[in-house]
Amino acid sequence: MSTTDSNDIPLYISAKKVYPQAVSGFYRRIKWIVLIATLSIYYFLPFVRWNRGPNLPDQAVLLDLANRRFYFFPIEIWPQEVYFFTGLLVIAAMVLFLMNAIAGRIWCGYLCPQTVWTDLFLAVERFTEGDRRDRIKLDERAFDIDKVARKTLKHFIWLMIAWWTGGAWVLYFADAPKLVRDLFFGTAPLTAYVWIGILTFTTYALAGIMREQVCNYMCPWPRIQAALTDEEAFNVTYRYDRGEPRTSLKGAAKLREAGEKAGDCIDCNQCVAVCPTGIDIRHGAQLECIQCSLCIDACDTVMTKIGRPTGLIAFDTDNNVKAREAGTPEKPFHPIRARTIIYFSLIAIVGGSMLFQLATRSTAGINLIHDRTPLFVTLADGSVRNAYTVRLFNKRPDIRPFALTVEGPLGAVVELVNVSATADWRPVVSVEPDATREVRVLITVPKSSLKDKSTPIAIRASDLFAGEVVIAKDHFFGPG
Repeated sequence: MSTTDSNDIPLYISAKKVYPQAVSGFYRRIKWIVLIATLSIYYFLPFVRWNRGPNLPDQAVLLDLANRRFYFFPIEIWPQEVYFFTGLLVIAAMVLFLMNAIAGRIWCGYLCPQTVWTDLFLAVERFTEGDRRDRIKLDERAFDIDKVARKTLKHFIWLMIAWWTGGAWVLYFADAPKLVRDLFFGTAPLTAYVWIGILTFTTYALAGIMREQVCNYMCPWPRIQAALTDEEAFNVTYRYDRGEPRTSLKGAAKLREAGEKAGDCIDCNQCVAVCPTGIDIRHGAQLECIQCSLCIDACDTVMTKIGRPTGLIAFDTDNNVKAREAGTPEKPFHPIRARTIIYFSLIAIVGGSMLFQLATRSTAGINLIHDRTPLFVTLADGSVRNAYTVRLFNKRPDIRPFALTVEGPLGAVVELVNVSATADWRPVVSVEPDATREVRVLITVPKSSLKDKSTPIAIRASDLFAGEVVIAKDHFFGPG
């Protein structure tokens, strides 16, 4: 029996703080380009203007919750068109699956907001506290004026970035220049300050404090990705067929002189030092790897210095690594295969359907609701009357008059309650720009035209200016 007290064994191993080292190279430059591009779009897009004509907002991207509208450059989405958001979610999921099938977690390494903001926060940390060794020494030493000053400056800049991140987010929900002025003078709505505070805290905590813990434990995508990947995906890979057995630079030279095999890996641990999640890529595929490729840049730099070929760590497939180890020919990378064709086809189908709907959608709409109590009223002359509530939609920036007519039983007459405007014999309803209007409609049908208790009926609304016609169908009820 062991003498070790089981109570002394921790249930979890405390995670060590990760100090990613700065690295330069091809993939690091790509990450800087992506970071600058995505953050520039996020922070400045609310200030881009788009002229939609009179009576409509001129902000290019606007989530107008007060008026229940979403504007994206020339596109305007109404609440009834929520299926467009559903389509976007389906496309986003399929794009993630497609990216994973081609190059693993490339989204996580370059485009994920957590990665982008963490990269920015790390750049601030290196600016204020130095590179990896300097930061480790700074954390190990006792607090003094220099340490307090560096830490204070770092957290202040982090908070300013987080504050502007939250501020930029709320600008998508109101006119950006006006909201900036209101925020500055303290006259903005309370909800704006609350959301800025929430997003400031979450950005500061996730990108500055928690960092890789978000990727390792909070994000569900690594688990989903592990189920979707296959041996043909192009992943960041340590080519153990070339790197093993690993030894020091001098030890490898002696082994080669003796005619023995020596791997190219000299165990310098630079791939671990630069990893933002602190893993060792040489242990194979891991959930914590975000495919940022910084280990490739670090390893290529070392290989160049020691005069060995680059690419010890590179994008490769598991099949090719196994083929080289077995001495069989490598297979070329095939981005076009069954699963990628399926994903791309779904993206094309959903995207094409959405584009078709946008190109052919009507700028007017009509809803029809029948009164339930009573279903019908019999008039003195024997004719039957039904009452309906009609809601007309005008999705254009100018007033539109709609003439109403009824299609159904012979002799049916339509009249509006408290609306007197007419065009010839047709009642007319004017609808304000980019708005809806609800009216009460009475439809009267001669008794001789009713053969059943329920007769199909339709109300047609015709735009007197543009000629656009919309139709709503229901039933007309009578005694039978």
